[in-house]
Parts: sequence; structure tokens; C-alpha cells
Amino acid sequence: MAELYIRVAEDENEEPMEIPSEDDGTVLLSTVAAQFPGACGLRYRNPVSQCMRGVRLVEGILHAPENDWGSLVYVVNYPKDNKRKMDEMDAASAVKMKRSIEKTSDLIILGLPWKTSEQDLKDYFATFGEVIMVQVKRDVKTGNSKGFGFVRFTEYETQSKVISQRHMIDGRWCDCKLPNSKAGPDEPMRSRKIFVGRCTEDITTDELRQFFMQYGEVTDVFIPKPFRAFAFVTFADDQVASALCGEDLIIKGVSVHISNAEPKHNNSRQMMDRGAGAFGGQVHRVVEVYSSLGVNCYTTCLFFSLEKKLFSLRRDMMNLHAK
Repeated sequence: MAELYIRVAEDENEEPMEIPSEDDGTVLLSTVAAQFPGACGLRYRNPVSQCMRGVRLVEGILHAPENDWGSLVYVVNYPKDNKRKMDEMDAASAVKMKRSIEKTSDLIILGLPWKTSEQDLKDYFATFGEVIMVQVKRDVKTGNSKGFGFVRFTEYETQSKVISQRHMIDGRWCDCKLPNSKAGPDEPMRSRKIFVGRCTEDITTDELRQFFMQYGEVTDVFIPKPFRAFAFVTFADDQVASALCGEDLIIKGVSVHISNAEPKHNNSRQMMDRGAGAFGGQVHRVVEVYSSLGVNCYTTCLFFSLEKKLFSLRRDMMNLHAK
């Protein structure tokens, strides 16, 4: 008896593969799974009703519909959990694709010792990867270091690694990050934190951490208590957070929406402008200084409020002294 083959595909629109049947005309599920790992059955579109029909499966053996496989294309069935996992993998691939087109940027190094030179910086950061540029910011008049500088790498992966950790330079711990002040007035501030909306109460911090680790290093997970149907996840790399924003992801069978956890840079500036008259325009300087250090707009507002009160106190003392 000539060996019979049936046509099988993962999707109706894909090119099918021919799978051999047994001598009695049946097809072993193991034969299908050998070509399509994870397969749990077959289905086909009925030529008359145009509805999808399942192929009868008994003890690992697939039986032909109406005793004839015919020339139909049979579509592979997968367990729902496997399909969900494949969807999550596709989402992860999409994020990685977004990241692959990212270019390196100048990183600001905060907390540099006064004695650190540009050659010291280059020697240190060269241990992570190829360095394009290093610069120690100095006072124009004295030539003394201002305590911060900049570095830029050739490879994006090197940049991500450097940002994800603190650095001991000349006996002092330093932070390396993307300067927030580079964002334009209509661009969101660079943030490593994302807002995860539509969470269910059975999702734990460990499960969120485990899920988001597929996109990049996770430094913190926070679920408010009492439960409010959302959570915050912080990454070591702000580019990962940026790439995830706007995505709808499936976690434990639930669709969650990802958005930026930080307010917009221009909102910060607008809030500061309301008090600019009393401060003689110094508000913009305050915003730029704190933003360059990675401080979000709410904290910046607090700092500004304190400075404003100190300014008023100094003015009152001067008026009292004049009397």
C-alpha cells in the first residue's frame, strides 16, 4: 500500500508540510508534534459550512474526517498556555527590535572626585568597552573640576551595562546615567520606571519581576497597598522602559497596559513658570540643575518651594537690617 501524506500547517495562510500517515490511514499525534513541537491536535475548515472543525483524537491517534483526509490543509492546534507564551515571546521580540535601532548617547557621570582627570575616566570606562569620548567639566576661570563629566561608548550594550551599576572611581562611588535635561520641551523625561495598568489582585511582585526580566534588568517592583489595580516596575535601562510604553502585554492571562510613570518635562516647566516672577526668572535654572541630576518634577517642585521660602526669608532679613 502506497504511503499517504496529509498537508499540515501552523496557519491557514502558511505553506503546508506533508505529514505521513499510518498503514490504516490514521495519523499519530507524535508524528505531528515531531514537526510542530507542542501540537495537541488538528483542525480544518469545512468546505461546505466554512467553519473550523476539529479532527477526532483517540489515545494519541488522529482519525481522518469521514475516513478520508482528502486534499484539505489541516491546521495545528496548540494548548492555550503555549499560545500565550508564544504571544509574549513575540512581544519581547518586538521590544528587542525597537532597542536594536537605538544609538548610544552621552552619559553624565555624577559625584566625580576633584582629582579625577579625563585620562583616569577613559582608563576606567575602557574596561567596559570601547570609549568614544570622555570629558570632565571644569570651571572656566579656575580650571578646577566641577565634580561631574561625560562619557560615550561605541556599543549600546556597553552603555546599558554601565548605567545599570554604580562605579567606584578614585575611591568614590559615582553614578552614570542619561541626562534628563537633554529632553526637548515636548518630549517626556527619560525614566526607567513604567506604569502597569489593569493588574489583577492575584499578580504578585515576584511574578511581575520574573515577567519583565525578559526585557531587561529589573531594579524594583512596587504594587500599592491597598490594591489599586496597577503597579510600577523600574528597569536599570531607561531605553527598555521607553520601548515598552504603549504596549499591551499578557501576564497570567490578563491584558495589562504599559505607560510612562513620569510626568512630562514641559508640565514641570509650566508648574515652575507660575512662580517665576517672584524669583526673577531663576526657576528655569533650578529646573535644569535638578533635572540634570535625574530628579523628577514633583521633587523638583519641592526643592523649588524650599528655595523660594529661603529667598523670602533672606529678603525679610535684609529689610529688617536696613531699618
